Amino acid sequence: MNPSVETSQAPRPSMGAALEGAVRLSRAVGGEVKRGDTVLEVRDLSVHFWVNNEWFAAATGVSYDLKAGEVLAIVGESGSGKSQSSMSLIGLLPPNGRATGSAKLKGVELIGLRGKQLREVRGNEIGMIFQEPMTALNPVYTVGFQIAETLRTHYVMAPSAAKARALELMKLVEIPEPEASYDKFPHQLSGGQRQRIMIAQALVCDPKLLIADEPTTALDVTVQAEILKLMRELRERVDAAIILITHDMGVVADMADRIIVMKDGLVVDHGTAEEIFHHPKHPYTKALLEAVPHLGASARERAAAAFSSSYVAGDEPVPLTPGDPGATAALLLEDVAIEYPASGGQKAFRAAKHINLRVDPGRVVGLVGESGSGKTTIGRAALALIPVVEGRLSVAGRVIADIAGGKSYRASNKELAPFRRDVGIVFQDPGSSLNPRLPIGESIGEPLFLHEHLRGKELSDKVEELLDSVELPRAMRNRYPHELSGGQRQRIGIARALALRPKLLIADEPTSALDVSVQARVLKLFADLQDEYGFACLFISHDLAVVEMLSSQIAVMKQGELVEVGPTFDIVNNPQHPYTQRLLAAVPVPDPEEQRRRREQRDAILEAFGVS
Repeated sequence: MNPSVETSQAPRPSMGAALEGAVRLSRAVGGEVKRGDTVLEVRDLSVHFWVNNEWFAAATGVSYDLKAGEVLAIVGESGSGKSQSSMSLIGLLPPNGRATGSAKLKGVELIGLRGKQLREVRGNEIGMIFQEPMTALNPVYTVGFQIAETLRTHYVMAPSAAKARALELMKLVEIPEPEASYDKFPHQLSGGQRQRIMIAQALVCDPKLLIADEPTTALDVTVQAEILKLMRELRERVDAAIILITHDMGVVADMADRIIVMKDGLVVDHGTAEEIFHHPKHPYTKALLEAVPHLGASARERAAAAFSSSYVAGDEPVPLTPGDPGATAALLLEDVAIEYPASGGQKAFRAAKHINLRVDPGRVVGLVGESGSGKTTIGRAALALIPVVEGRLSVAGRVIADIAGGKSYRASNKELAPFRRDVGIVFQDPGSSLNPRLPIGESIGEPLFLHEHLRGKELSDKVEELLDSVELPRAMRNRYPHELSGGQRQRIGIARALALRPKLLIADEPTSALDVSVQARVLKLFADLQDEYGFACLFISHDLAVVEMLSSQIAVMKQGELVEVGPTFDIVNNPQHPYTQRLLAAVPVPDPEEQRRRREQRDAILEAFGVS
C-alpha cells in the first residue's frame, strides 16, 4: 500500500505523525458527525448580483439536504448558478453579490456569517477546491507555505510540524519531488500540479464539508483517477460530505450519490445517480447527457479516417520544401529539445527532448499526457515563448529556431513580429490570461486594434461578430472577467485567439472549463471555423474523448518525450505503449454501473504500473 495513503488514513484528530502534540483551536461548529447524519441543510437559497442598476438572479430557490459520507453533484451549463450558490455558503460572493435564504451546517446558519466565526469555518469545517488554481493561489508565496499557513491558522503547532504535514499532503496528491516543490511558486508548476496543491490545501484540516468546484478540470485522466480515489477515501475516513460541482459527467458517474441539475439559476431536475443517468425527467437533462462525448464513439463512426501522412516519433525528420505549399507544415518540430533557463538559483530544466511532430494546414493534432509531461511546453515553444536548445522549429514555413551541427539560429524579436499574427493561443487559465482591468469587449478587440488597426464601428462590429461565434450575448462586451463564469471566460479567450484568423492555433485545454453542452457547441465551432479558414491546430488536452472528436492524429507525451504518435483511430482502439493503455483505462465514462466496473479495472492497472 502507498505509504502516503496510510498516512491519510490516520485517525482524527492526530492526522499523522506530523501533528502529534498539536492542539485544535475551538470550532465554530461543534460535535463530530457520523455517517448518515445531516451535515448541511439548504432552504430556498438565492443569489443575486447588482449589475447595471438592477438585481440579476444567479440562483433562485435552491434547496437540498446533504448527509455525512454523501456526494452531491451539481451540474449544469456555465452561468447556471451552480458555483455561485455554493460560494455563498462560505461568504465568497463579490461585493455586488448577496445571498438570501438559509444554509445550516450542523445547525449553524452560514448565510450572513461574518468575521472570526466565518474564518474558523473556512478551511476548518468547510474545505474549498477552486476552479482556477492560478487565481486562487497567492502568487507571492510558495505553495508549501500556503498549505502550512492553513494548518497554522487552525492548529496550534510549530512551523516544522506544519511543514512536515504539508509535505505529507503533497505526497498524498502526487506532487513530484515534494521537497523541491515545497519552495516553488504557483507559476513554476503546471496547471495540473497547481490543482493538486489546491486540493491538498482543501484537505488539510479534514473538513466536514468539502466543496469541489471542478476539482479535476486541469488534471489528466490518470491523476484525476487518483484524486477521485482520494476524495472517496476522505469520505470513508472522516465521513465528509462533498458537494461536487462539475461538467464532467464521467466524474459524476464515478463519484455522485445524488445529482442536482441546474439551468438559468433554477433546479430543473434532481435524483439519485441511477435515476438521472438512466431515467432523466427534464428535457434539459436529456440534452445534457446526449452532449457527453464517449471515448471510442468518434473513432468507430469515422472508421479509421485517414491522416494523410503519419509522422511517428523516431521517424526521419520531414524537411520543408520552400515554395511548395503541399510540403509546408503549419508546425514542424524536428528532433527538438526545449529547456527552461536557469533562474533564481534553480538549474536549467530540460522539459522536452527528441520531439518530432508535424501539424499540417487544416489538421488538428491532439497532444495528451499527464500534467508536467511537457505538453504546454511544446505549445509555448511553438509561440517562441520558450527557447529551443536543440533541433529545428518551423511555423508556417518560417524557421523560428535551427540549432544543430554547429549552427545556432533563433529568430529575433523584429523577425517574430509578423509571425505573432499568424499564431493564436487559447490559454489553460482564462481567469489569469484576461486583463482584469479591461471589459471583455476591449480584450477581444485588442489584437484587431494592434495588428489590423481597426477603429470605431468597424472594430465594434468585429467584436460583436466574435461574441456571436462563441455564443455569448453582445451585451456581455461591457462586463469584466470577474463578472463571468469560468466557462464564459474560456469562450472569451477562444474569441480573442481567433480574432486575427491565425494559420496555427495552440489550444491549451480550451474546453477544460466548459460544461458538456457548451463544450459540444465550442467543438463544433472549432470544426466550422477550420472548414472556413483552414487553420491548423495543436490541441493540448487531458480529455481523450474530446481529443478523439477533433483530432486526426494523437501524440502521447510522458516525462518530456513522445512515446506514441499515430492516427486517432489506432491510438484509441489499439494503443501500443503501456502508458497509452493506462491513459485510456483511466478515462471515466458517463454510466454509474459501467464506471464501477472500469474503476476496478483501472485501479488494477494503476497498481500494476504505479503513478508517476
